[in-house]
Amino acid sequence: MSITSALYSATSGLTAQSKALASISSNIANSSTTGYKSTGTNFQSFINQTSAVDEQVGGVIAYNYRNIAAQGEIQSSTTTTNLAINGSGFFAVSDDSSDGDIVYTRNGSFSTDSDGNLVNSEGNYLYGWSLDSTGSIAANNRNSIDSLEAINTTTVKGTPKATSSLELDANLPSDAATGDTFTSDVEVFDALGNSHSIALTWTKTGDNAWELDAADPTLSSDSGTTTGTISGFPVTIAFNEDGSLASSSASSFSIADWTTGAGDSTISLDLGTADGTDGLTQYASGEDEPEIGDFAFDQDGYEPGTLTGTTIDENGIVSATFDNGETRAVYQIPIVTFANPDGLDSETGSVFTQTAASGQYQLHTAGDGSAGEVKSSALESSTVEMTDEFSRMIIAQQAYTAASKVVTTADEMLAELINIKR
Repeated sequence: MSITSALYSATSGLTAQSKALASISSNIANSSTTGYKSTGTNFQSFINQTSAVDEQVGGVIAYNYRNIAAQGEIQSSTTTTNLAINGSGFFAVSDDSSDGDIVYTRNGSFSTDSDGNLVNSEGNYLYGWSLDSTGSIAANNRNSIDSLEAINTTTVKGTPKATSSLELDANLPSDAATGDTFTSDVEVFDALGNSHSIALTWTKTGDNAWELDAADPTLSSDSGTTTGTISGFPVTIAFNEDGSLASSSASSFSIADWTTGAGDSTISLDLGTADGTDGLTQYASGEDEPEIGDFAFDQDGYEPGTLTGTTIDENGIVSATFDNGETRAVYQIPIVTFANPDGLDSETGSVFTQTAASGQYQLHTAGDGSAGEVKSSALESSTVEMTDEFSRMIIAQQAYTAASKVVTTADEMLAELINIKR
């Protein structure tokens, strides 16, 4: 090997270790970057080979690579819209909230912006499948990124729900006299979300026997305004000798001719289980003037609501919550996988783009096949391990110093060679 060949080899070593140091520097700088994937350096010997073994000369070639498939540690977060993927896959995001180019990231630091979009710390909008009223994916071709749209919960409006079931719990006093009556009120909603009040009348008709009647509904805000016509009453009720419910003559009632313009309502009536005490009971009140005890009702209707927040479950279902108690699934976040995630191209920030080396994207629901699960109120930390980086730095520094010493020595030898001529 000639002096110039040695000089060339040493110079290539300096270049290679410089690349390694650049990788280390980038990793350390991004040790706290959410979803960051650390880079490493590969070294490859480069030899100009001749027929003679002692004439084999060359140097080293270095190139940096990114460990995209590596899983970072998942840490909890106080922000409910912060997300992490536990397992393989990426979030589909774009820098445009309307038909933007889709890129892929593990940075799930999403929060709601002023327009209601879920945006991460790098300004990328989270994309997902829109769900229909049944909670199913609305798109026909769910395997294409064209089926995705920016997730925006402010476009979701709270809808009313007509009361379809009414459960009554109460203790009817066994020590009441035959013919005694008691009253109570329940609230129901029509299909347009209007609140109505129904006055119930309980009449003891004999030993262990009662009758339940109901008046036509009125506006909850104005008891003097009748709003519909009720049918299905009176209901006869029988109790066992131990005070448990024996039977009732009806399981539903109807309300027609709503003055609010709503359609007719059919409401199931649940008074409890036969021979059980989970609804109506008949025990002594223990009062000089008996009265109904522990009266409570539960119905499933509600008025139109105002959005109060969003929740995201491990299946990536984004649900909108409303102040009327309604919770509705509105989007589902897909998990995007690749056959070779390390073949993705790195872009500015922590996003990646598809390449021929990565293979075609595949859209999955969370937990489906090779796709990971979604963790809400969590973030994936950087995959940088500081102890490893400092170890790499020491090795790179020592190798760089050694290579620079070879350059210095070769320079001195060349200078000595030149001095021979003098």
